[in-house]
Amino acid sequence: MKIIGIGKNYVSDKSEIEGIKNGSQLIFTKPESSLVTDNKDVVFPSITNELVYEVELVVKIGKTGKNISIADAPSYISEIAVGIDYTAKDVLTASRAGKGPWALAKGFDGASPISNFKPISNFPELNNINFDLVINGEQKQVGNTDFMIYNFSEIISFVSSFMTLVPGDLIFTGTPAVGAGQTFKGDHLQASIESELLLDFKMI
Repeated sequence: MKIIGIGKNYVSDKSEIEGIKNGSQLIFTKPESSLVTDNKDVVFPSITNELVYEVELVVKIGKTGKNISIADAPSYISEIAVGIDYTAKDVLTASRAGKGPWALAKGFDGASPISNFKPISNFPELNNINFDLVINGEQKQVGNTDFMIYNFSEIISFVSSFMTLVPGDLIFTGTPAVGAGQTFKGDHLQASIESELLLDFKMI
């Protein structure tokens, strides 16, 4: 099972998309050991002093595919969840300074809490899904998939041109353009899709 992430994939104003979209997607991978499921609390990682949250929709691949067309891509999605893509920002900054990879900053244990999945049949309009993140009772991020630079289908098609996608693969599809910020011990994070609370955990 692979965990794939896409960076910098949302805009605040849809009129910006045309000028940004050039076919080059920012893709990274995360190990399976980064996952936290079943709303278990997340242990604050000792490797960072600057932990940044990003709420994202996560799509699960339901069948094997390679060189998937954009038109066929929706049929490869079996379920959708909401998750947090955590970044150890100080680790990432140090790695970038040496032109190094993102792996350690994105792939530590606990870097990928995700909710239970909902069937794709629950989402008749993939380009109009609302989701949000609340921390300690305060709404921090609000997203709608219509503000994606590259939609689910375009992401799946692009990734599958490089690597075969198999059942169970997960894709973190990007975070809203505003609202990402720092997480601290004791924070209570709650993420919803279409106002249904699905992800609910504490940073301990």
